[in-house]
Amino acid sequence: MTLPKPPTLDQHLCFLIYNTSLKMTQTYKPLLSALNLTYPQYLVMVVLWEEDGLGVKDVAERLQLDSGSVTPVVKRLEAEGYLSRDRDPRDERNRVLTLTAVGQALRAAALKVSQDFAAECRIGHDEVGTLMATLGKLNRNLTD
Repeated sequence: MTLPKPPTLDQHLCFLIYNTSLKMTQTYKPLLSALNLTYPQYLVMVVLWEEDGLGVKDVAERLQLDSGSVTPVVKRLEAEGYLSRDRDPRDERNRVLTLTAVGQALRAAALKVSQDFAAECRIGHDEVGTLMATLGKLNRNLTD
């Protein structure tokens, strides 16, 4: 009796997602260096460009991370002058993040990063939509 063979590495969806994620981060790296941002810093900034004045805990939740992982990133952004951290008057343990004028102005430059990244991907808008929908569904299914 022959035992069934396990899937090869290339047949593992998890590997393809992992490998693609690494390549995406590497593609972003030179694009973000012009803004003096790392990829994690960029993600925090994207959240704050969507909604300024969030707490560290709220940003961490949006990024699906714990606040302990986000805090060092936020501190570096503060040191760069992109945001300020102030105590939340409703919860002294939390810090409210507010974009500075420099951090707000960076948003326009980040638009070019998004456009350049999209060009690097060389896939159409419809394909991106389909990928986002499918990966979103996978993400939700794995969260349940």
